[in-house]
Amino acid sequence: MAALVPESSTKYSVSIIGASGYSGAELTRLLLLHPNVELQELYAFSQAGKRVSELYPLLSCDKLYKPYSGETESDVYFLALPHGEALQLVPPLVEAGKTVIDLSGDFRLKSVIEHEQFYKQTKSSDSVMTYGMAELFRDEIIKAKAISNPGCFATSIILGVAPLFSSNEGGIKVRAINCTSTSGISGAGRSSKTELSFSEMSENVRAYKVGVHQHIPEIMQALGTSASNPSFDFTFTPMIGSLVRGIYSILNVQLESSLDVERIKVLYHRFYPKKRTPFVRVRDAMTEVRHVAHTNFCDIHIAHATATGSLVIVTAIDNLLKGAAGQAVQNMNLMLDLGETTGLSF
Repeated sequence: MAALVPESSTKYSVSIIGASGYSGAELTRLLLLHPNVELQELYAFSQAGKRVSELYPLLSCDKLYKPYSGETESDVYFLALPHGEALQLVPPLVEAGKTVIDLSGDFRLKSVIEHEQFYKQTKSSDSVMTYGMAELFRDEIIKAKAISNPGCFATSIILGVAPLFSSNEGGIKVRAINCTSTSGISGAGRSSKTELSFSEMSENVRAYKVGVHQHIPEIMQALGTSASNPSFDFTFTPMIGSLVRGIYSILNVQLESSLDVERIKVLYHRFYPKKRTPFVRVRDAMTEVRHVAHTNFCDIHIAHATATGSLVIVTAIDNLLKGAAGQAVQNMNLMLDLGETTGLSF
């Protein structure tokens, strides 16, 4: 299916559960401007009773945050909740025939064991939904009624290395991937935490959850293997830096045999054609966070390759858009047979 289709005049009623956090606020902004959407209800818990304009004056929206109590009146529901909270809320919405897009990690992993290991939460074996990365799983998303939106770190890493795992490139063998990804502070959510305060994070960078981050099994699953029995060595060092938004990933890949930079560029351009993957840009020049901030783009730069098979790939995304709300709206567009870029061409 082509990424761009004729503009539809159909309107869908849409509600957000967990609308008061940063991802929820970005969803609110995008959906208020979306030509095929009527934003119906904004549900929140700790912020219930307040108006959007009180928390986010920039949005100029006077809608009231309401507590959610199982309503199913809207056509589409986005859930932007902390991990664990969507497990009970999603099944009734799916049973009611609603289009559901969940931004948490509750339904991403097929392995219950890995979910419980990395998320420290129990869940049933059937708690999995279609993985919402359009660049890899477009056909499945188009047919789905319920989507699990990818994680922000996972998006920046998976898109950066996916072409190397393409079945059309059987001659390429990945031995190891070592990722270092720096996220803006907004990736930790809106809740007040001392370690994320201005005085702690200004002019500072800090690594955390090295080797145990919850996006690791999600990344491995999307690349066709598993965290418990990987087909290649994988190391992930997530970091948080003194910027508000954005993720900058340095992906050090070790191949079985060498490939020159130009051949790799050809492979990436073939894997991400502009018409079919409008939000991935393979760039000749080095990318930066400011190149993608406030957009739904993922920029990829093939930075370096050696005669021994070492490869350096750099990616940049906005963690609140391509890493969360923007990708969620992109998935909604595909599920509702709207133009994929509708409401996302800023």
